Amino acid sequence: MLRPNSKTTLYISNKVFRYAITIFIILTLNFFIPRMMPGDPMTNMLGEGARWMDKAYLDELRAEYGLDRPLHEQYLTYLSSLTRFDLGYSINKSLKVKDLLMERIFWTLLLVFPSVIIGGAVALILGSFAGFRQGSMMDRLMTSLLLLLYSSPSFLFAMIMVSIFSFHLGWFPLGNFASGKMHGASYVLDVAWHLFLPIAILSLFEATYTYLVIRNSITQILGEYFIFVARAKGLSNRVIELQHVIRNVLPQFISIMALNFGFMVSGALIIEIVFSLNGMGTLIYDAVISRDYPVMQGAFLVLTFFLIAANFAADLLYGIADPRIADAKDSI
Repeated sequence: MLRPNSKTTLYISNKVFRYAITIFIILTLNFFIPRMMPGDPMTNMLGEGARWMDKAYLDELRAEYGLDRPLHEQYLTYLSSLTRFDLGYSINKSLKVKDLLMERIFWTLLLVFPSVIIGGAVALILGSFAGFRQGSMMDRLMTSLLLLLYSSPSFLFAMIMVSIFSFHLGWFPLGNFASGKMHGASYVLDVAWHLFLPIAILSLFEATYTYLVIRNSITQILGEYFIFVARAKGLSNRVIELQHVIRNVLPQFISIMALNFGFMVSGALIIEIVFSLNGMGTLIYDAVISRDYPVMQGAFLVLTFFLIAANFAADLLYGIADPRIADAKDSI
């Protein structure tokens, strides 16, 4: 019989193996899907003038970026370069993809990280309030509003908020991360002012889904037999809520937070485009328009890393925090 620590090691090893296969499949799709898109990177880079250019010159440019070789050779070169953490050069911007991503991912994380924390905290508080008061006027009102928001397109809601608070009222900037050349505390406050509305919108969308999960989980747990036993023992409502209900909701809440972080890195792309923020969103948008394969591959690779890492963290946290899950029972 395996010792507990050996079981934990086996559990983690199985997860790592599964995710390694997933990553390999995603890397393969990451290479082939951009190349299946219509259009030619050289034509997009040179514009309309490419029609009248010498074909030999265009072939020379394609050879410079390795686009003249067969797909399987490009694929092997792509995998080989990843082992050296070399993401290549941008066809459109003539810069290292790694440098472009490092510059843009900072701003995307600055947008996403506070949104996940704020949205999760708001969802836990409101979801707990509504769950413990199921059927009340506040429960029906909050659930209806958040359900309506959850079913609304994020880009449409963001555009409405920009129109109201930035264009008509002028309370917040229409876009960008900063106004201009500032330093020290003034620069930090200026960035916070520019990011306030995008973070508020992302936090709200983060809170909608998590709120519904927390609220429904609490109402379900309140109907369990062990809650009836706890009340029969004479425990106060506060003790039951904190020690029996919230304690059982927290593992699920932790896993949702981890997963939401991964999904919001990609979900923030729409908000970045609406607010003209120079993060990963605008970088991917420009790369898709110009058929910049190296940038698309590198950007999707970074997004994949966040999604896989978040899923892996959620798997581990959920399996350790909630031993009722079948694979956690068998492995830990």
